[in-house]
Amino acid sequence: MANVKIGMIGAGAIAPTHCRGIQGHPAAEIVAVADVNEERARALAREFAIPKVYTDVKQMLAERAIDAVTIALPTYLHAVTAEAAIEAGKHVFLDKPFVMNQGEATRLMKTAAAKKKILTVGMNQRFTPEAQAVRAVVERGDLGDIYHAKAYWCRRSGIPRFGTWFGDKSKAGGGALLDIGFHMLDLGLHLIGNFRPLTVSGFSYTKFGNRDLGEGKWGKSDPGEHVFDVDDYAGALIRLTGGVTLQVETSWARHQALADMHDVELFGTEGGASVYPAKVYQYVEEGRGYRTVEPAKLPVRYPHFNRHHNWIDAILGDAALECTLEQAYAVQRIIDGVYESARIGSEVKLS
Repeated sequence: MANVKIGMIGAGAIAPTHCRGIQGHPAAEIVAVADVNEERARALAREFAIPKVYTDVKQMLAERAIDAVTIALPTYLHAVTAEAAIEAGKHVFLDKPFVMNQGEATRLMKTAAAKKKILTVGMNQRFTPEAQAVRAVVERGDLGDIYHAKAYWCRRSGIPRFGTWFGDKSKAGGGALLDIGFHMLDLGLHLIGNFRPLTVSGFSYTKFGNRDLGEGKWGKSDPGEHVFDVDDYAGALIRLTGGVTLQVETSWARHQALADMHDVELFGTEGGASVYPAKVYQYVEEGRGYRTVEPAKLPVRYPHFNRHHNWIDAILGDAALECTLEQAYAVQRIIDGVYESARIGSEVKLS
């Protein structure tokens, strides 16, 4: 396959990121865009010189010349759209989060396996220079056995525009945890190298969005009826196999010193590390002090730093998927477990 011809489904705020990622690959091209909002679709087509515009996704999926699609839609449309695309013979790239729940994830994974199509969830934090540098340190064994990690993304005032789909649980599935928390949860598991959760003890709060506070004024969806019934602050303690623990915390809005803080911190028997910025913390020698190292020049696995490139390379047979469906499913299980634990007020077993 000389060129992978790709259709863009969704022309919202995140769509330009998809387009730039795809167009940076020498063996891929975007040949169509579909969005129910024709004006928005045409604007994206003009910006990225996309030849065809559709307002009906089914019509675009009927195009045999299209090999694959990238999907940037509200969460409740992920499973149904991805399944239709796979059934139409397309490979699929889904922007995070995966889907609404484990049931949808299971059905979608079975469809992809049956049709032998490549499906992945685009976890962009795995591909950053900082995350890749820390991963190289972990794989080299510099931290020893990692026994605990903290993953967090917390904002002081960063709720998407009120009235958009982000605040509606029936469309988004959840709030801050599914939006920005999903990123850091996945990155924490990825850097530890352990996607085998055993238990989850979670919490979830809605304290600001329901009072019309904390709006960040981002999100391109057209505002409608003001619904806000999702979490604006959530987190959990997750126990993994091997006695490893992961603490995750995320907020769209809360009172804190900084407007935004996000990181993954790793704690190992021979050293610790943080991702943003990438730093390693170790004793120089016993009794001779402590040092901080910035592993900036280590060779990394993906020098293109591009999640779409990995997916396209996998379609071409030139690389393995960085984010496997089994890993995406594990993250979905944990997310579902956090919300269930918060609902019942006790720990939830996942094994």
